Amino acid sequence: MTVQHHKGRGALSGRDGRYATRSVEFDAAEARERAQRVPRTVLTAMQSGRIISRNSSPDVPFDRSINPYQGCEHGCIYCYARPSHSYLDLSPGIDFETRIFYKPNAAKRLLEEWQKPGYDCKPITIGANTDPYQPAEKSTRITRSLIELFARYEHPLNIITKGNLIERDIDLLAGMASRGLCSVAISLPTMDRSLKRIMEPRVPSHEARLKAMTRLTANGIPTSVLFAPLIPAINDNETERVLEAAAAAGASQAAYIFLRLPHEVRELFVEWLETHFPQRAKHVMSLVRQASGGRDYDHRFGIRQTGRGAYADMLASRFKRACKRFGLNIDRYRHRLDCSRFRPPGGQQLALDL
Repeated sequence: MTVQHHKGRGALSGRDGRYATRSVEFDAAEARERAQRVPRTVLTAMQSGRIISRNSSPDVPFDRSINPYQGCEHGCIYCYARPSHSYLDLSPGIDFETRIFYKPNAAKRLLEEWQKPGYDCKPITIGANTDPYQPAEKSTRITRSLIELFARYEHPLNIITKGNLIERDIDLLAGMASRGLCSVAISLPTMDRSLKRIMEPRVPSHEARLKAMTRLTANGIPTSVLFAPLIPAINDNETERVLEAAAAAGASQAAYIFLRLPHEVRELFVEWLETHFPQRAKHVMSLVRQASGGRDYDHRFGIRQTGRGAYADMLASRFKRACKRFGLNIDRYRHRLDCSRFRPPGGQQLALDL
């Protein structure tokens, strides 16, 4: 497979997904020509059947989530959501960050779910897979339309993002936070500009994300920092620096996730690693295996997020000490949300207001 690095893109190839029905092979010249083409972003509407996804994973701190988009232009090479494009018979590589699907009926579907008899209100997380504030959100405003409903019906909401576009919605989020209805987690795995450019190419700078944290907390919105993923010998040396900066920006909680390499992500990440860090690649993967029981990835609950063994324990201890040093994770109740205020939509007339 021909590998080609394009500015502003994370993946280096368009590897087939695991469900590809057939593999198309080109001669060497055509393969090189195709690899050198500048990949363009294509937005496509995708009607959603059911908008709330549910999970029973014991190591995930929420059981309900909404993803306004499938695919993500941010292009983070490590993204564990990349394999989802395989279900569309598209590449988890370059297609995942250039073939973006948005859900224009997301708000309508959300109202329908809330209107169902017996709906049990629990916090919903937006952005568990792909970023709700990726570039497409500027024009589609799908995330904004969802937050408007959460605010109107006083339903608790958690948001995970690495996009500073969230500042646009502070007018809604601040009011919700004053009623104990929302919290935000900002992902910040590096403050190294050169590493960011190749690892998460279309993500806003760390300065922009720290500024977003400052504005969110200044408006009373509980904000945490997510150091994810933690990659051995790539960004683990930044643990203390990132936590210190986030605490200074107002974050009150912090968490980390060890590098996850499910399905096609493993090949894409190794391809990226060998291209950008050829002298370090074997060492990085050796450390990954040390924290994964000798495997490239241990998918079991309770292990996949943090790893296991002596090396993983050392990373966890170091992270915990840094949090204590910078005053993070002291008051976990600050981010607890109020489910008692939710007022279910009262009939068809409200749905038609959309």
